[in-house]
Amino acid sequence: MSSSGPIIRMEEVSKRFGAQTVLDSLDLEIEPRQTTVIMGLSGAGKSVMLKHMIGLLKPDAGKVWVDGEDVTGLAGEELYRIRLKFGFLFQDGALLDSMSLFDNVALPLREHTRQSAAEVQARVEEVLAQVGLQGMGHKAPSELSGGMRKRAGLARAMVLRPRILLLDEPSSGLDPVMTDVIMALINDLQSEYHTTNVVISHDVEATYKIADRIAVLYRGKIHLSGTADELKASRDPVVRQFLDGQRAGPIAV
Repeated sequence: MSSSGPIIRMEEVSKRFGAQTVLDSLDLEIEPRQTTVIMGLSGAGKSVMLKHMIGLLKPDAGKVWVDGEDVTGLAGEELYRIRLKFGFLFQDGALLDSMSLFDNVALPLREHTRQSAAEVQARVEEVLAQVGLQGMGHKAPSELSGGMRKRAGLARAMVLRPRILLLDEPSSGLDPVMTDVIMALINDLQSEYHTTNVVISHDVEATYKIADRIAVLYRGKIHLSGTADELKASRDPVVRQFLDGQRAGPIAV
């Protein structure tokens, strides 16, 4: 793959769990330094896609390319090297309650680098300030609001300066004001670090605020992809039913 091509490419990827086909010869290309949002119904396989990108799941058929490397056959140190290219924001922030906010954000640095204590402290304080949590490193996760936990999770995902950021439902559980705060923060960090962002979201309005491209997952395939304006203008019945939030349509409820 050319270095100027997509940074992630899924090629005819299929995955079954028992009798259920989750991904069905799925093709997807993620362009570098853009934010691509994957949308679809609950249970459509969006999180399964992300797990294939970082090698947590192996496809039953097809290939997954990351930064020019086929990751489907990698294991051990080779797979570990690929995973260091990624940062991951979980739905609930996935903070460890036994650690302070500072130690949660510092954890990837302590596990994956040989930075000195002073270097770790400087970097953690830097990213906490970037997400609006400066001076809060001493707090326990239980003392943080939902929006603060999201921002803390985002700080931890960014602390190693990953090339690719995976965000699983970054607006889930947030009120509209905090959703806008988080979307603006995602845009600001993308501009600062030039990351490639892959976002899972059900939130149509929030998606419009961050997406360079939107891909709609339906029946195990990317049904349609394009810019926000292209999807808004689409008359495709599946896309229209999903974006408009209508009960009636081809998507069985």
